[in-house]
Amino acid sequence: MPSPHLAGGPTPLALADLRLLVRQHAERVAAGLHPVRHHPRDRWYVRLHSDDFTDVWLISWPRDTSTELHDHAGSLGALTVVSGELTEYRWVRDHSARAGALAVAGAGARAVGGSGVSGVSGRPGTGRLVGRRLAAGRGAAFPLGHVHDVVNASTAPAVSVHAYSPPLTAMSYYAPDASGLLRRTRTVLTDEPEPAAAGVPA
Repeated sequence: MPSPHLAGGPTPLALADLRLLVRQHAERVAAGLHPVRHHPRDRWYVRLHSDDFTDVWLISWPRDTSTELHDHAGSLGALTVVSGELTEYRWVRDHSARAGALAVAGAGARAVGGSGVSGVSGRPGTGRLVGRRLAAGRGAAFPLGHVHDVVNASTAPAVSVHAYSPPLTAMSYYAPDASGLLRRTRTVLTDEPEPAAAGVPA
């Protein structure tokens, strides 16, 4: 059920609602109610549910794939890993980075591409990428302004369920520059979690 205290905002749903929603759909996927396809090189995706306030997506991840560093424009989001393992690298300002976070290396560093062309309004100051591993059954939530890269750096495919509210309308992509400032590299208008050339639709 939507959280009534958020009614009147961009969505009546709170992050907790989205986390519950992706867990419920992940249970159905794990039970075999939604077939999953695996592409050898690209992420595959299919919409599981859509209404005025939410879109829910099923995504499969071959090994060594990533989303690039991006946001979800005006949408909140959440994900739950159904099988395999994903790593989320999220951009945090230096003062809010938590101790014990993973160092950005390997696939996470490799996934941050492009050269900066413009400053990111509303995100002053320097920051860095910190990571967290998401094994099967674990998840994450994305408030407004959340910038992250999701990576399958493991040796096996992964499957996850994602929800966005309001449904996606755009995604912007970013790269940190040498001084630690986050720079927007491009913005894509899209109603899918995998813009053109980034994934394989059902």
